[in-house]
Amino acid sequence: MARAAAPQARRSTVLDIYTIIFLALAVFIFVRLRSVLGQRTGRERPPYDPYSRDSARPQPPAKDNVVNLPDRAVPPPAAADDAEVEPAAFRWKDVVPEGSEAAAALDRIVAVEGDFDPAHFLTGAKAAYEMIVTAFAAGDRRNLRDLLAKDVYDSFVAAIADRESRGETMETRFVAIERAELQDVTVTGRTAQLTVRFVSKLISTTRGRDGAVVDGSPDTVADVIDVWTFSRDLGTRDPNWKLVATEAAQ
Repeated sequence: MARAAAPQARRSTVLDIYTIIFLALAVFIFVRLRSVLGQRTGRERPPYDPYSRDSARPQPPAKDNVVNLPDRAVPPPAAADDAEVEPAAFRWKDVVPEGSEAAAALDRIVAVEGDFDPAHFLTGAKAAYEMIVTAFAAGDRRNLRDLLAKDVYDSFVAAIADRESRGETMETRFVAIERAELQDVTVTGRTAQLTVRFVSKLISTTRGRDGAVVDGSPDTVADVIDVWTFSRDLGTRDPNWKLVATEAAQ
């Protein structure tokens, strides 16, 4: 009996050793799985719910420094009638006063001739002013005929003839045209008239038959202010403005 009990004791000891080994392996595997899968921290995303409104669209990757704000209703765009409309800039700024009759007349000119430009007109007016003054001094009737209205032309030619009858000659040289600015604008029917105030410096001398100076000075620069009115029929093929009135100003 003693011999039979010994093997049984040995088998019991072997079983206990295997049991301990299996338990150790189980503990080891559990620890490894825990380290790989991690632990719940309370920050895990909820399980996917196919019937949830938020789950129906993919979620962006979470970032620790991003805070998702609740959706806010986007206000509808303002209706066109409610939007503030910037007033149109005054197109004739630095040309004529805003709200003046001259400004309204310029609007009427542009309504007929859309390419009209006051700055371009004033450039041409300065060139015409210099040409007319020098042509008058030289007695150049041909050039005057193209630049003057008939009644003004007749007046200029009469003055030239009177000067020539006395045997006098006139010399005029421009030093500068300092300013040319619109003073008035009117539109009557389809006829536009623009009045320009010229401020210039020139040297003018009139000599008698003997060459003596009878008016002006060849060495003196005179300040001259003239107010001239140019006219033109709008919508015609002739682009030229003609001088219809002159006056000296102080």
